[in-house]
Amino acid sequence: MRNFKIILIGIFGVFFLGCQEDEPDLDIIVAPSNLQVSVELVGADADNPNGDGSGTVNLIATADDAISYQFVYNGNREAIPSGAKSYNFSTTGLNTYTVAVIAVGSAGLSTSYLLDLEVFASYSAPEDLLQMLVADGTRTWRIKAESGGHFGLGPVGGNIPAEWYSAAANEKSATGMYDDRYIFNADGTFTHITNSVNDDPSVDTSGTIFGRVNLVDELGAHNEEANGSDIENYPYTDYSNQWSLTAPDGVETLSLGGTAFLGYYTGGNHKYRIFSRTANEMILTTADGNSEFNWWFILTNQEEVEETVNEEFESEFNTLFWSDEFDIAGAPDALSWTYDLGAGGWGNGESQNYTNNLENAIVEDGSLKITAKADGVGGYTSARLKSQGLFDFKYGRVEVRAKLPAAQGTWPAIWLLGSNIEDVNWPACGEIDVMEQTGWDKTITSAALHFPGNSGGDAPTNSIDNETSTTEFHNYVVDWTADEINILVDDEVFFTQANSSDSVFNLDFFLILNVAMGGTLGGDIDPAFTEDTMEIDYVRVYQ
Repeated sequence: MRNFKIILIGIFGVFFLGCQEDEPDLDIIVAPSNLQVSVELVGADADNPNGDGSGTVNLIATADDAISYQFVYNGNREAIPSGAKSYNFSTTGLNTYTVAVIAVGSAGLSTSYLLDLEVFASYSAPEDLLQMLVADGTRTWRIKAESGGHFGLGPVGGNIPAEWYSAAANEKSATGMYDDRYIFNADGTFTHITNSVNDDPSVDTSGTIFGRVNLVDELGAHNEEANGSDIENYPYTDYSNQWSLTAPDGVETLSLGGTAFLGYYTGGNHKYRIFSRTANEMILTTADGNSEFNWWFILTNQEEVEETVNEEFESEFNTLFWSDEFDIAGAPDALSWTYDLGAGGWGNGESQNYTNNLENAIVEDGSLKITAKADGVGGYTSARLKSQGLFDFKYGRVEVRAKLPAAQGTWPAIWLLGSNIEDVNWPACGEIDVMEQTGWDKTITSAALHFPGNSGGDAPTNSIDNETSTTEFHNYVVDWTADEINILVDDEVFFTQANSSDSVFNLDFFLILNVAMGGTLGGDIDPAFTEDTMEIDYVRVYQ
């Protein structure tokens, strides 16, 4: 990369002050002088004097007696106190762009200069990406708040989704982020609606935003009270700026002008790498202005959500691949199921001892019955059935029709575990929890995913009201593709997580059915507990 400096001599105003004998001495007010701008055309060298084709230019302004700087390009004026500014020029070919650089001093005095930048850009965004972002000019985007893992952070350069933190569904509902809307216009302008209550870009619904403490000071939040590391619900008006697309190192990257941002203000250069994308959803990642964290956001197309929210979920998997209808009385089919055995808490402080006894797992009356029992001496027995070593699969729709136990302290679960667990251990193998229920609230059921960096209490999760879970049979379903994992109760999707090519959810998994006692989700066990059962009508896998 080549750096060079342009020394700029500006024109400034002069104040003439009268004198009076009794007037106090006044400080002389001077305009900024010695304005200099360092210009870096990214990738410029002897063979590529106008840059490497990325269209990226980094500017650093300095001046004596300056207290702030402003940059003006294409009619957009941006206050940049640090004097450091990056532009991404995306028009293909060699083009000249004019940027005004202004050094601002005390009492509003300023020195300015027009800077002509000759920049080469070779990247031409693919049509499918432009169509995804812009469509016909009415497409509106938002943070996918209803999905676990829609927002998170980890180390710069780390795995995505990151290892450290992943927000649960709707976790940040009180921060001023979820009602924001984003529009990428075909003319290269970006519109951020900060409180789109009515989802109508023509209505001024300016509201609040959410950002990183100190970094969000760039937007004027210097005196706001922080909640830990965040500034929440900072008042901010709707605005517009520029957007462009580049592909440094072959990675599609969305760049926003000035201090424009998506979701959560992280400072920095406002470049968002497109980690993965489908027609109506994308995962974006960015490093913050402190170069401390890598952040990611899942954005969904609001228009598509509104169109499909009341439609029945349609799966691409309609061919029955494997099933157990539990229509042969006796022990569970040994060709389909084996057992985990023993006690020891199972990593969750659980109280049961798993057995392969008929009193804990039996097929009768057309159902598999997994029964947890008090053993009469202060302990409990139960069963944990699994298809490990007998049946596993990659992608498909799993449908389990079940009625859950009602007793306090029971923890029923229907889940999938990576078949490579013995080689890579947990959570590297991955886990898909299709249904779990706590021991203290039998009116809801939940779903979760566990994988590196998002395991235990940090797993993306969501729950759904299920008032009749212990008195009626319901269908607990996971629909798992290379692009997305959806979890449903009956026909209602309540958990969605984007899948990507480098995630753990692209290998074989096996099935597990169990009822635990106590532990982290079972909680306190009813002292009067004797026994309770999870009944399973069938397990079906479609591909």
